[in-house]
Amino acid sequence: MVCGPDQVRSGSDCISQRQVFIEVFSFHEPCPRGGVLFCGKEKIMTSGCHTKQQFLKEDLTVVHQREIAPRIFEMILAGQMVAEMEVGQFLHLRVPDPSKLLRRPISISEIDKEKGQVTIVYRVERAGTAILSKLEAGDWVDTMGPQGNGFDLSFLEAGQRALLIGGGIGVPPLVETAKQLHAKGVLVTSIIGFATKDAVILEEKLRSYGDVYVTTDDGSYGRAGYVSTVVDELDWQPDAVYSCGAPGMLRYVDSKFEHHPHAYLSMEARMACGMGACYACVVPLRHQDQAANQRVCEDGPVFETGTIVL
Repeated sequence: MVCGPDQVRSGSDCISQRQVFIEVFSFHEPCPRGGVLFCGKEKIMTSGCHTKQQFLKEDLTVVHQREIAPRIFEMILAGQMVAEMEVGQFLHLRVPDPSKLLRRPISISEIDKEKGQVTIVYRVERAGTAILSKLEAGDWVDTMGPQGNGFDLSFLEAGQRALLIGGGIGVPPLVETAKQLHAKGVLVTSIIGFATKDAVILEEKLRSYGDVYVTTDDGSYGRAGYVSTVVDELDWQPDAVYSCGAPGMLRYVDSKFEHHPHAYLSMEARMACGMGACYACVVPLRHQDQAANQRVCEDGPVFETGTIVL
């Protein structure tokens, strides 16, 4: 079935794109940086209070899928919602199996708005992602998104330096980050860590946009050790830091750059609704007089260093 230019496919029907918006929270009042207590109970805090009004639900078409490392798959999807995607956001994919009730959150790795295509990279963990890995060109995936607040690149100017730190399956969202920074004339350095040589992914893509250092836990490729091994040896200060990876790595970045004015952590978390309604993915806030939480799916997945408890 071929749908019209202002329609998207939902199951076997073509419906207006506007019909598939899912209303969530809407905020308008400005508030100071880090001012969650002033933003109200349901406000978003990252670098300020953001307006988050709608999610789009669309059946995206699989253009191509391949295994790029053991149990790591790269999938290219096409659809109208690509036009709304921003760096650092994620998609919430429904597994095409009625027994799998929860969607799978997967980070956006690359965005091509001219072609209307988005690339995601994910690891097969259990039955749900195993089913996704079997999809072929021409299949479609029920997708909600783009979701979350992504990386802020707006303040960086040509000639400034950005440090990207990623670990394992946390590396994919850094590719679009590096691409957009490089296009602005920012000098990009990426430090990426993996368990072993066979797990290394996206190194060459990142090299297209700047210097890349690779570490492996077992020393089978690149530097032996963790990303901290290389970061601690840097003799320059970045103007911005962007990171995504396992909790241990993020705790290191959070501590190392706690007081940096532009250092960001992209969280990975299990989710249920993916819209901020169920509070299944909350993280506690630091430096609050009373208990306060933020939702990774709605308020994140990107947070400033020094603002959340890891």
